[in-house]
Amino acid sequence: MTQSKADPTLMQTFLTPLVRLASRQPEIEALVFWGGPTGWSATPAEEIESEEIVFYAEGLLQDGFHLAWTVAALSASPTIADHVRLQVWQDDDPPPADLPAGWVALDSARWTAR
Repeated sequence: MTQSKADPTLMQTFLTPLVRLASRQPEIEALVFWGGPTGWSATPAEEIESEEIVFYAEGLLQDGFHLAWTVAALSASPTIADHVRLQVWQDDDPPPADLPAGWVALDSARWTAR
C-alpha cells in the first residue's frame, strides 16, 4: 500500500499531540533531559518554548535519536498540563527515567530510532 500525500508519516503521528498541546496551551514549555551511559540527569539540559517543541523534537528524530515525550502535571492538579518532558538518548543508553515524585503523566509516547 502506498502512502498518499494526505496520510501523515509515523513521525508526524508521533508529534501530533504536541502540536495540539502547543496550540491549545501556548505558554507550555518543554524541559529536555539527556540520557547517557551513566544514566539521566535530574535537572533539564534546556527549556524550550511551546512554538519550538515540535521543531526541536523533529530534528532529533531525523538525526537518529530515541525520544520519549511526556505531558506532565503536578499530582495536586492532575488535569492541568504543567510542561512537556522530552527525554533523549542514543544507542543502548539506559531507558528514560520515570517522572519524579509529585508528577503524573497526562499523555506520553516513545520513539525508537531505526
